[in-house]
Amino acid sequence: MRIGLIGQGALLGLCCLAASNSYASLPDTRTPINDVPEGTVGLGAALRRGTSPYVGVDNISGLLNDNKTDLIPLYLYEGKWLFAHGTSAGAHLLKQEWLSVDLLAKYRFNRLESDAAPYFNGVRDRDQTVDVGLSATVFTDWGSLSTTWVNDVLGAHNGHEWDFTYSYDWTPGRWSVSPFISYVYQHSDLTDYYYGVDASEALPERPFYQPDSAVFWRAGINTSYRATPHLLLFSNIASQHVDSEIFNSPLVDESQLTSATFGFAYLFGNALDDSTKRPDSGRFGEWSWRLNAGYQAEGPFTRTLTGTLKRSEDVHAYMTGLTLGKLISDGEYIDYWGRVSLNRRLENGNQSDFGEYNAYVMAMTTGRSPWTSEEWLRFGIGFGFSYASEVPYVEQVKQAKREQNTSHFLNYLEGQFDVPLRLMFENKAVRNCYVGISLLHRSGIFAKSDILSNVSGGSDMVSGHIECKR
Repeated sequence: MRIGLIGQGALLGLCCLAASNSYASLPDTRTPINDVPEGTVGLGAALRRGTSPYVGVDNISGLLNDNKTDLIPLYLYEGKWLFAHGTSAGAHLLKQEWLSVDLLAKYRFNRLESDAAPYFNGVRDRDQTVDVGLSATVFTDWGSLSTTWVNDVLGAHNGHEWDFTYSYDWTPGRWSVSPFISYVYQHSDLTDYYYGVDASEALPERPFYQPDSAVFWRAGINTSYRATPHLLLFSNIASQHVDSEIFNSPLVDESQLTSATFGFAYLFGNALDDSTKRPDSGRFGEWSWRLNAGYQAEGPFTRTLTGTLKRSEDVHAYMTGLTLGKLISDGEYIDYWGRVSLNRRLENGNQSDFGEYNAYVMAMTTGRSPWTSEEWLRFGIGFGFSYASEVPYVEQVKQAKREQNTSHFLNYLEGQFDVPLRLMFENKAVRNCYVGISLLHRSGIFAKSDILSNVSGGSDMVSGHIECKR
């Protein structure tokens, strides 16, 4: 089994998967994660640098900061049928040793902001979007050949793209080296959206231009190093030719684009080394449910985590939620849980109530009695991503004060502290249940990540919970 192509990025240019105030299609790259068991979960991060095709634009990151690199959070999962590869996700339609066929959705990082340079005054923004399509890969002894077709589903460019990639994997020891070459076709609707100049944008120095479809080559090399059974380090370097239909645009002044990505991925559960697994503890298949209810906190997360549970001064809001968890790995000192939570944000009349959806990995440790080894308490820290169907009102208020962006999609942090109910009750029905406090935080990683809309803030919730394991 392979965790396969991760998107049009020098990954998200990712982990194996970013974009900027403008960036042409980035080279296909692979995660350095091969032959992992079903159910493998991973987290990581990557930094990407690259050249922009647009006139006078040198910085690949968003305009709200002056970063020369883009930080990309990586969320990885490989299941029997479903997968998440950083900034792409989908379903396996067919998985065999020699052939895989996937239905996938992936983030397109192309973008042009009208404020990127004075030259673009009067030009409408070109937005990032999500493409959906099919990917097929044939694996042989002499390498792998893949083809991917995707089409815009959010109505940004309304075009499609075909990609054909050949790569060869070489694995000396802990290293993996994979050179690749790709041939890419982009439909005229796609090229016109990102590189065309319509009549309302035309000026004498920026004339009307309507490009046709484009074809071009890209090549690169992906490398990874297995530092430990859990930790993978990787780099991806690629270069691509700019087709004349794109290069002739008045918006473009680069004929060759390069990109480089460096990052890491951490896999949970000894996924790459069976010899390190602990003897069966009998906990395989253990799962949990948790009910939460709480209020909007002042934050920040670090202060809340250390016991400052002050109510928000900006917005009085509330939440309720249900969290489902499954044990990924039980360790001698730390357990890892995969979790999904569905929360209802109660906005107290500031705006309509809405749903929030979080997926994350939680590391959980247990405090025990030094005399009897009886479990006294639990403490956990979780990390993943959060999607809110509406931007929480408190985030709108705080970001408006800073004149900063908001985003539906942000990173997610959670802290949890609880004690076993069996310390208070002898009823067998609650012997595997806990009561305590959980701290929920949406985070934009300090405006360092373009995929998180370069958001500098977030929001915090303090909630009480009851959780039971089965």
